[in-house]
Amino acid sequence: MKIRSRSWLLGGVCATAALLICGTAIAQVVPTEDAAKGTFPERPFSPYANRSFPSRPLWGETHLHTGLSLDAGAFGNILGPDDAWRFAKGEQIVSSSGQPVKLSRPLDWMVLTDHTDLMGFAPDLQAGKPEILADPKGREWYEGYSQGGEAAGKSAFDLITNFSQMTLPEAIVKAYSPGSDAFSFVWEDIVKAAERHNDPGRFSAFIGFEWTSVPKGFNLHRNVMLRDGAMRALQVVPPVTQPPMGDTNPLSLYQWLEEYQDKTGGRAVAFSHNGNLSNGWLFPTEGTYHGGIVDKNYVTQRAKWEPHYEITQIKGDGEAHPSLSPDDAFADYETWDVGNLDLTELKTPEMLKGEYAREALKQGLALEARFGINPYKFGLGGATDSHTGLTTAEEENFFSKSVSVEPSPTRIEHPFIASDLGKIEGHKLVASGYTAVWAQENTREAIFDAFKRRETYATTGPRIGLRFFGGWTFTDDDLRTRSPAETGYGKGVPMGGDLRPREGDGAPTFLVLALRDPIGANLDRMQIVKGWMEADGALQEKVYDIAWSGEREPDGDGNLPEVGSTVDLETASWTNTIGASELATVWTDPDFEPGERAFYYVRALEIPTPRWVVYDKIRFGIDLPEEAQLIHQERAYSSPIWYTPVE
Repeated sequence: MKIRSRSWLLGGVCATAALLICGTAIAQVVPTEDAAKGTFPERPFSPYANRSFPSRPLWGETHLHTGLSLDAGAFGNILGPDDAWRFAKGEQIVSSSGQPVKLSRPLDWMVLTDHTDLMGFAPDLQAGKPEILADPKGREWYEGYSQGGEAAGKSAFDLITNFSQMTLPEAIVKAYSPGSDAFSFVWEDIVKAAERHNDPGRFSAFIGFEWTSVPKGFNLHRNVMLRDGAMRALQVVPPVTQPPMGDTNPLSLYQWLEEYQDKTGGRAVAFSHNGNLSNGWLFPTEGTYHGGIVDKNYVTQRAKWEPHYEITQIKGDGEAHPSLSPDDAFADYETWDVGNLDLTELKTPEMLKGEYAREALKQGLALEARFGINPYKFGLGGATDSHTGLTTAEEENFFSKSVSVEPSPTRIEHPFIASDLGKIEGHKLVASGYTAVWAQENTREAIFDAFKRRETYATTGPRIGLRFFGGWTFTDDDLRTRSPAETGYGKGVPMGGDLRPREGDGAPTFLVLALRDPIGANLDRMQIVKGWMEADGALQEKVYDIAWSGEREPDGDGNLPEVGSTVDLETASWTNTIGASELATVWTDPDFEPGERAFYYVRALEIPTPRWVVYDKIRFGIDLPEEAQLIHQERAYSSPIWYTPVE
């Protein structure tokens, strides 16, 4: 069933069935004497009174770097935290490459996540400070940076390689580690900048950082988000990974988080960086992983501290992989098939199982059956991981990964990474993504709490509205209201939740609604992705088309025809003459087995639109590589809803 009214997203709340019949509100008169006494009926006349659930998504960024980060600064980023905050709030600024830049629409919140290792090094490198030039490697990096262009790129990658292989000069590590003046000064600067830009009710500026574990070049980074302000954040210094003061084992990060909360009374969470370059180590399931073993302690700590996962970003999409999900026609989206940051490891099927979100969600069911705790029970979000200080996730406004590849006629020619084993071409970078949060108010506290309960969803850039509720008694009648959210919260649980105990003998039902980005593309379809564990322990998955645009009908094999395309590659444009502005349905799982653990999440797809490379082609009059992908279907991913049998 498809609906046309957009009020489900904008208003969210609404009258109950008793007050709203076929769209007509029934007035309820409040006696004058009761009003004078300050007493009112349970159901007030106003359908918006006593609203107690989120009414609109708040859009934000969880992963952004300024020139304070080691790698960002080495690549020429000269923007600081104030610049990044001003830009996220909608101001026009000048990028490090000297170009004016502005978002189409401000964000509602952001977590600024500069790297903690060698905090303070990048600005000193740019300035050529004596303590850096005194070391031969430091002088080499500075000279490369000063030359600019290709020399600067080689210098930056050499610096990153030494960091990942833990071969940095000891004197430099010591000068920019916790306890040093440089480290403390930069952390204080980061904290105070967030305080300056935090504006409760209008914009939430979160204090955060990136914990940069990268053993052997395997990317195990985590971003950390504090619920608190300067009073608590300045009682601590963030952890590092470089020896002798740091450790790359995530258990050391979890210990820091525990100590932070114990010492300050504050609250914090961590969430994993997109796992595409982790060499299969991000979601371990058996035996050992780097620094430890998968045991009861590991799954307990990970479940406690990582309630969220970055499913999509500049370095590829991390939802699914075609070799892991061969029956999913949309699994091969912005896929990166390399092992690690140094390109010294190649992909194998076993690596992939430890890198993609859908597989991790499935493996989490098995680990829960084994240990009683699911370490991979996470909500989903998107981020840019941009190192330009600019959180640009729209195709026509993409300022890329680093300053060296901000918009120019030659940026597509620059590979992201290159080694003897191969390279990742510049055109494979992804203009992605953002996180939407269902929070009742725009404050640090409300948004943080939404992360904890996993009521978040990811998009690859567009601001698609998405609601997802699970229960046992939803029917099509629940779509015939201006406020399905009230029904959703009343009869079920929102995205990120656990289905309530089973009612009766039926299968779970889901209320799902999607609304296109007001300035974006129409919607092609909505799908539910289900993963489950059979009685013998086998892990399975299936993708269901649940609502779609137009008059298409599935074929004999259940496959829905493609929506078509209106993309004009000569003008980098498309038209919304196909697709739907909104889709809504109630779906019942046709394959439900009450004894099987399961999860469900929504994937909403737009109609085809041009990728950022096509805009570059038109603006700069350049030729694109034959292998460059020109058209894609942007998407949103809801956080899952889980079902656990009652034993």
